[in-house]
Amino acid sequence: MADLSRTATITRKTGETDIKITLNLDGTGQADINTGVGFLDHMLHALARHARFDLTIRAQGDLHIDEHHTVEDVGIVLGRALAQALGDRKGIIRMGHAIVPMDEALALVAVDFGGRGYFVFDGEFSAERIGQMGTSLIPHFLESVAHEGRLNLHVRLLAGVDDHHRAEAIFKALARALDIAKQADPRLAGRVPSTKGTLTV
Repeated sequence: MADLSRTATITRKTGETDIKITLNLDGTGQADINTGVGFLDHMLHALARHARFDLTIRAQGDLHIDEHHTVEDVGIVLGRALAQALGDRKGIIRMGHAIVPMDEALALVAVDFGGRGYFVFDGEFSAERIGQMGTSLIPHFLESVAHEGRLNLHVRLLAGVDDHHRAEAIFKALARALDIAKQADPRLAGRVPSTKGTLTV
């Protein structure tokens, strides 16, 4: 690929949150994450480890209100970091999918770094919360990543009883799908994997 350094550092500060994310797409799965929302930290550690991202996240948000703004805005900044680190997206496989079990839970995730943000979620959670995080925020977080990262993201929960297992299966499947899609395809010889000739417009 043309750009050998696929890294990004993105900061975003609003009246609700102050977030900084550093991402290396070609890392070894090292993570240093503190969002103030324990379950989100746990899921992002799993994402980094299984996507082979090196990921540092520092987030301060209005958690005295609730966790909504923090979770949403971390998704926004992570999506922007993905988009910046991918650059012109030349030479990558572009699409990836994975089916991942977590005990009784099973999740399917498919991604396409095609340049357009789109999100589809087919699944449900039983409880309102997992630790400090509302379960309704899980698809909301993923949607924020998809739109800001300009990628198609389809998530299907195929099985599961325990909500923690369901969520973890989703994040691990997302990680594996991202790891596939971000890889270089030597057959492309650095060309854009699209008949349009671009994935960034």
